[in-house]
Amino acid sequence: MTRPGTRVPPLPTRLALLFACLFMLLPGAALAFEPVKISRDDRALDLTATTDIYANQGEAFQVSTAAGTDGIRRRIEVRSATPGHQGDWAVFALANVSEEQLERVIVAPHFRLVGSRLIWPDLGSQRITAITPSEGFALDRVPSPDADVFRITLNPGSVITFVAELTSPNLPQIYLWEPDAYKDTVNSFTLYRGIVLGIAGLLAVFLTILFVVKGTSMLPAAAALAWAVLAYICVDFGFLEKLISITSSDERIWRACAEVALASSLVIFLFAYLNLNRWHVHLGYATFAWVIGLALLFGVAIYDPSIASGIARISLALTATAGILLIIYLGLNRFDRAILLVPTWALILVWLFGGWMTVTGKLDNDIIQPALGGGLVLIVLLIGFTVMQHAFAGGAYQQGLFSDLERQSLALMGSGDTVWDWDVARDRLVTTPDISLRLGLSPGTMHGPARNWLPRLHPDDRDRFKATLDVLLEHRRGKLNHEFRIRAEDGHFHWLQIRARPVLGSNGEIIRCVGTIVDVTEPKNSVERLLADALHDNLTGLPNRQVFLDRLQSVLTIAAASDAVRPTVMAIDIDRYKQVNDSLGIAAGDNILIALTRRLRRLLKPQDTLARISGDQFGLILVSERDPGKVADFADAVSKAIMVPINFANREVILTASIGLSSWVDQQESAASLLGDAELAMYRAKRAGGNRVEPFRPAFRSNGTPDRLQIETDLRRAIERRELSLAYQPIIRLDNGEIAGFEALMRWEHPKRGTIAPAEFIPIAEMTDLIGPLGLFALESATADLMSFEKQTGELPIFMAVNLSSAQLLNADLYAEIRSLLSRTHFDPQRLKLELTESMMLENPEQARLVLSKLKETGISLALDDFGSGYSSLSHLTQFPFDTIKLDKSIVANPSDRGAVLLRSVIAMARQMEMVVVAEGIASDEDAGELAKMGCQFGQSFLFGAPMPPDAVQRLLKERFPLTKRA
Repeated sequence: MTRPGTRVPPLPTRLALLFACLFMLLPGAALAFEPVKISRDDRALDLTATTDIYANQGEAFQVSTAAGTDGIRRRIEVRSATPGHQGDWAVFALANVSEEQLERVIVAPHFRLVGSRLIWPDLGSQRITAITPSEGFALDRVPSPDADVFRITLNPGSVITFVAELTSPNLPQIYLWEPDAYKDTVNSFTLYRGIVLGIAGLLAVFLTILFVVKGTSMLPAAAALAWAVLAYICVDFGFLEKLISITSSDERIWRACAEVALASSLVIFLFAYLNLNRWHVHLGYATFAWVIGLALLFGVAIYDPSIASGIARISLALTATAGILLIIYLGLNRFDRAILLVPTWALILVWLFGGWMTVTGKLDNDIIQPALGGGLVLIVLLIGFTVMQHAFAGGAYQQGLFSDLERQSLALMGSGDTVWDWDVARDRLVTTPDISLRLGLSPGTMHGPARNWLPRLHPDDRDRFKATLDVLLEHRRGKLNHEFRIRAEDGHFHWLQIRARPVLGSNGEIIRCVGTIVDVTEPKNSVERLLADALHDNLTGLPNRQVFLDRLQSVLTIAAASDAVRPTVMAIDIDRYKQVNDSLGIAAGDNILIALTRRLRRLLKPQDTLARISGDQFGLILVSERDPGKVADFADAVSKAIMVPINFANREVILTASIGLSSWVDQQESAASLLGDAELAMYRAKRAGGNRVEPFRPAFRSNGTPDRLQIETDLRRAIERRELSLAYQPIIRLDNGEIAGFEALMRWEHPKRGTIAPAEFIPIAEMTDLIGPLGLFALESATADLMSFEKQTGELPIFMAVNLSSAQLLNADLYAEIRSLLSRTHFDPQRLKLELTESMMLENPEQARLVLSKLKETGISLALDDFGSGYSSLSHLTQFPFDTIKLDKSIVANPSDRGAVLLRSVIAMARQMEMVVVAEGIASDEDAGELAKMGCQFGQSFLFGAPMPPDAVQRLLKERFPLTKRA
């Protein structure tokens, strides 16, 4: 049915229209746009916008043609002429609206810089394999090295649809040219390209020759850049194809390599021209790594040219950015080279900006690509002029002056002085005779760039050395008179003095700096020794007593005005130092003092002061800590540092220290009185047996303080009057918390002074004949009390631990006395444990080993006490018959990861040696559980019970009260 008045087409036309509509609905079919109308006057048309691209359509491609003069669209099918075609096609239509037959060529350039992208750029290739028109045969290809060109003939009034078989879906540009116009355009660009190529080649050859003649570092860099530009232009202008036979895929590799070479040479030129390697060694390393990375891109270009080209283009942008920053910085510092490079770098920035707009498609002009090639040649031309100015500056004047300098150098060499000659232009420093030999180095080590001297200069002199030379170069006048220290091959520093003057070229630039260099080490050391001896101890290098008091007075003045400063003075005296001198000699004593000085220095902070007050006495001003707890911890650290064994002549020497503390509290107190208070406290610690820290108390200033003789007299009476007693501290099993034994601890209740600590009277007893009766009293009382406990509670599986003194161990009668005691009391020897510290066995190890072996044969258990606080020598565990290790609280309570590893290792080692482990100073139930997991069997600390009198122990054993619940 049709509406009235509607014109009905003829039947063939209606069938064609119906068939065309059905065809448009078929998959794989494509429609062409309206044809591009061509007249006789059209010389060149851009068909890119009117060309449709169809990707992955297969080897057979169907398309609906543009409507002809009769208005009918026909169907055509085109098959690929290339095996393995990817199925990429392009379709466009042309209409000849003139009354003449038109001859035209279709041109698809292989490479277009415009729109080629910055990252993963399109580096060009063959674009079109063949073109099939909707009428007639496939178009004939016109030979062309840099484009796909096809000749077509359009009859008057004809409308033809063209289907192009593409090598890839990328078709950056397609033109329709009038043949003569296209030929004229190609010929005109050929002339321009030839001129540009000729200039680029001449520049590259000229800069290379200039490099051979002059040899400065900037010339080879400039020549390399010129050759890189020439290579880039050869590829871009298609000249490379005339030299060697390459395919379109090879051209992509060559193009990528040319861009990488351009990026690399620009980095090298910037670094060499600005002479950045003079002082900035790390910048030289960074530049070297940058160039190596770009060099690796040559290999990448073989496998993926797009990636290599993209990275090279990014490198060009980064180099331009870094260059402008360096030029601004060095120009503000009046570095002439940087200022002269400003015009060239400005042109480079303009060129890069134009290149960026071109590759991103913001510029679309056929002239821009060859114009950028010409811009590169102009950049190289400017660079050539710049480097020539430096290469030939001051030629004749410089040559004449050098002869005079040579005569002066001969005169200096005859006088025995060393000539110091720095060729600034080439950055080469030479000394005659070679100063490297005087420093114990290989010949020529100190020759070369001035930066070679920096690693051997003293760290405090490096910046001064660089600044002195830079100021001389900047001001271009004056004289160089500079002293510095330089390290010789043996590690010692030599003082050198340079006296030189600059030599100017015709352009006013310093081209050379010549003078003498003299070793002034001996005069310098003599002066420093005189100054040091007046203020410092010549053995340890520490400040002497006078300097110590002066610094202390300064600190006290600051403390009076600021609440933030509260100094503490420590007087440190080495115990038994005289015995070391007597037994090992004075040289050994001096070496020990030096070793102790190094240890103490490591504990200090910059604001603290350590001095040697007298022979074996040190003074310390502690300013970094003001909290009493931290001050006490610091004093304990000092004591432990001194106790670390010192190896000397295959012997281990253990020293202890008596330390007196005096804190500043009175603003009227002077430095001398504060040090005197610390020394009073130190003498108090020494009278108490040494190896302790004693804070100062005002009572120390009175004359009523008992001396050692009074304590010795009172101790004799205490033994006679039974004023001594024992207290027992529980030792528990960590796996179940049950009591395993007790340690017997000596107590002395003085009728006038009250409780006196064992650390105060035991050393006095060891130095007299009282230690024997005192030790025998401890053994008799401990064994008697344990037997008394069992009478009330029945037999108990517990042991009794008693401490032995070093004086007892060296007593030949000890073994007989203990055997007599065991026989007299019928005490089971397997329940008696004797505890000894490591230091007890060092005075006479053979005697100690003999006595301990005999005691072990009786069945008595032997424990190595305080393991980890002194030497902790593993050899003691094998040389002496110990069956128990008591870990010191310092190793048990160490919360660090290393402390945990050490604790676990010691316990594992003891278990492997089938030894019992007792841990002292356990702080919490969690720590006890962790120790039990590690394999530690027993624990002893205030967590499980404090030392208690015998009656309290009796009640505890009757009730069998678990100590872990009580804690």
